[in-house]
Amino acid sequence: MKIPFSLIFFFLFLEVFAQEKKEIIVETNVGEATVFIHGAQVTRKKTVEVGTGKSVLKFVGCSPYMDSKSVQVKANGDVMVLSVNHQFNYQDSTSRSRELVELGKRLTILDDKQKIEHANLEIINEELSFLKENRVIGGKNQEVSLNSLKETGNFYRERTTALKMKEIEINKTLQNLNTEIAAIENQIKQIGSIKQIPVSEVIIKIDSKVTTKCDFELSYFVNNVGWNPSYDIRAKSIDEPIELIYKANIHQNTKEEWKNVKLRLSSANPNSGSVAPQLQTYFLNYNSRPPRYSNLSNQVTGRVMDGTTNEPLPGATITIRGSSLGTVTDAGGNYSLAVPNSNSEMVISFIGFESQTIPANSEVINVSLQPSTLSLDEVVVVGYGVQSKSGSMDKALKSKVSGMKTTGATSIAVPVVQVENQTSVEFEIKTPYTINSDNKNISVDIDHYNLDVDYEYYCVPKVDKDAFLLANIKDWEKLNLLEGEANIFFENTYVGKSILDVRYVTDTLSLSLGRDRSVNVKREKIKDLITRQFLGNKKEESRAWQISVKNNKKLPIHMVLFDQVPVSTNEDIEVTTENISGAALNKEKGEVKWNFDLEPAAKKDLVLKYKVKYPKDKVLNIE
Repeated sequence: MKIPFSLIFFFLFLEVFAQEKKEIIVETNVGEATVFIHGAQVTRKKTVEVGTGKSVLKFVGCSPYMDSKSVQVKANGDVMVLSVNHQFNYQDSTSRSRELVELGKRLTILDDKQKIEHANLEIINEELSFLKENRVIGGKNQEVSLNSLKETGNFYRERTTALKMKEIEINKTLQNLNTEIAAIENQIKQIGSIKQIPVSEVIIKIDSKVTTKCDFELSYFVNNVGWNPSYDIRAKSIDEPIELIYKANIHQNTKEEWKNVKLRLSSANPNSGSVAPQLQTYFLNYNSRPPRYSNLSNQVTGRVMDGTTNEPLPGATITIRGSSLGTVTDAGGNYSLAVPNSNSEMVISFIGFESQTIPANSEVINVSLQPSTLSLDEVVVVGYGVQSKSGSMDKALKSKVSGMKTTGATSIAVPVVQVENQTSVEFEIKTPYTINSDNKNISVDIDHYNLDVDYEYYCVPKVDKDAFLLANIKDWEKLNLLEGEANIFFENTYVGKSILDVRYVTDTLSLSLGRDRSVNVKREKIKDLITRQFLGNKKEESRAWQISVKNNKKLPIHMVLFDQVPVSTNEDIEVTTENISGAALNKEKGEVKWNFDLEPAAKKDLVLKYKVKYPKDKVLNIE
């Protein structure tokens, strides 16, 4: 019997249709996260039952800030991953998160109550106006009895009093409602923008030869998250070890809720004046000037705002370029950050806005960011297949996944995020943490150390006459420290913020513990030794300073003192050092360095004197 061609086509269509399964919605939670200085690699896991043939899995509720090119899928089982696509879903917006929805409902209820109270207030005002307009009793020719007048007066007084009291009560209720509405609106701003931000979805097309349960692992890199190291450094006395508490400040605004997440921290990327100053080389030549030193603090504060609406941007990230120093803005868009001595640049960024890089050359820096268009391009990411137990693969499927690498039970390892940094360490946090997507910093203790250190006092009186206490740590490389802000406590008193900078140190790490005003340093010009004379066709000038150091502490101290003499860059200019009180002289830089010990209540006087000889027909600016 012959089978009609149309029937054959119908059965073929049914066979093809049977292979194309309906899409399976997969809801997952973030289970693991490796947080970098900027960004994080998050992992979601789910066991899904799939049928024979082709299926489409849709992983929903992912961050809109994921890097689609970093998406990786691992499928442990008898299935093959054919393709992985990333797309945005505008209907299920992250702005409709559960917390924001609840806040929106409360705001609506309060608005309705406010409208009702305003309506009641209008009714009271209309009734008061009505009573006022109808106070006249009787007509012109109609006599009014005393009892009628009393009754009418009592009614008017009682009703007006009741209405006025009700008006006061309503105004008080409106005031409370306005306060509560303002609080909710501020909370909504703190949680994040109420703009409709689409969520990300990952579409995974698979093929299975049998009905099975398969373990899927989805991982990707996401922005708008990071961590910054910080430290608490406590020194009780200069004859005791210091206590160093290593902390991580983690923040995330990925629009994903991290509930009991297994965390790993990777480095694979106060107040002012607690950072010791440094000298600049004093080059001497005609028409040159001595180096000038700014008294600007090492603390930068400011505010980050939306350049279009002038509204604050809570959760904006401020980092020092090329380092792990950084912070985030608070609910009012304000920030405070300690910066190194060198010429530093700040990078200010916020998701949905153009980043800015500006020099950190002022104590107050306010920044306005301009909005940018969120990239909504759908990116197809190569999927990774697995071999079946028999080790064979359909030729048709091979052609569809041509160019993809086929492995065993797992796919290619997750991508490595490279960050410029001298050291790269990873810390695994054993206790699961919950970190909400609300721009708030979560402080996590990484480690705790008691360190034996060598204390010394450091002073550059030409720049700053205060003595800075330094704690020198040897073998610090074993501690896996990163550069970061440090809260300094000395002699059980908070003395301010400093910077623990490990980028340029060698075998010894020096921690600046701030100023200690019990060590007095003075630098005064010795006028009697300032001379000027002419010798033939040459002019000779001399300069001299006296530096005095007094130890007012009850313990002996070690002092390191710096000054400088000019360095000639012209053969006609001759600089001669006449007296440096036994200091070490670096002739190339002109740096003068004293090293000495000072007993309690002791005082030491040092003299720095140099002479400059140059042609008398020239003008030389000598400090």
